[in-house]
Amino acid sequence: MNPKTTEKIAFSILFFCTLLVVAPVIIIIITIFIKGMSAISFKFLFSMPENGMTAGGIFPAILGTLYLVLGALLFAVPLGVFSAIYLIEYSRDNPISRLVKLAIVNLAGVPSIVYGLFGLGIFVIFFGFGTSILSGSLTLGLMILPVIITASREALESVPQSFRLVSLSLGASKWQTIRHSVLPYALPGILTGTILGIGRAAGETAPILFTVAAFYLPKLPQSIFDQTMALPYHLYVISTQVPGIKENIRYGTALVLLLLVLLLNLFAIIARSRFRARKKW
Repeated sequence: MNPKTTEKIAFSILFFCTLLVVAPVIIIIITIFIKGMSAISFKFLFSMPENGMTAGGIFPAILGTLYLVLGALLFAVPLGVFSAIYLIEYSRDNPISRLVKLAIVNLAGVPSIVYGLFGLGIFVIFFGFGTSILSGSLTLGLMILPVIITASREALESVPQSFRLVSLSLGASKWQTIRHSVLPYALPGILTGTILGIGRAAGETAPILFTVAAFYLPKLPQSIFDQTMALPYHLYVISTQVPGIKENIRYGTALVLLLLVLLLNLFAIIARSRFRARKKW
């Protein structure tokens, strides 16, 4: 067979497979936009729920989602980055370190409901934080931690070894080398892991179901030890447990969640692009 014909056939197969993956996602997004845009208004975004959550707005759920995502990132990003630095820069290559790395990769595939039950047992009951923003944030942070560690490890490994050797040969200490010659060039990859973590933390329902989410609250949370509403759980409740709610309210809530995740990811992508533009290699 002609090589060009073979190439065209292979290209067509790959394009068709890509289309099979992308098309359903595009259809879902378009459907959410079409059915949810009519519900979007200032009142819907910035007022409290009314009439058993069949009317009013979703502001407490939006605010609660932001609290949980930011809390998870504050916990997971520093711990994940420092863990990756230790595994790549300080730990020796031995069976124990390889076992730890394998365990981290496996933890990334653990179902979210397991993290929810773990958070319930550890943070809610054992440490006595109760069903609170703190418990929910820590649970979500644990859930995205393996993703951030894995992405940070790969980012650190991608920095050429010559950068470290030159810095050390000039008299810099090990930490100075990591701080000034490795981390700045690994930041784009670290931010990639953060982006993946944001998407998962903002959209999960199971972990917050046991640790923080409330069906309805008449006021906004006042501290990290208060419960809060959250968009994923709110969407689940109004879709399955609130009879007679309008369809556009459900799709509008899904649209807000989708846009919120995209907005948070956009900030991280812009930051990653700026750091990546500074690379000179």
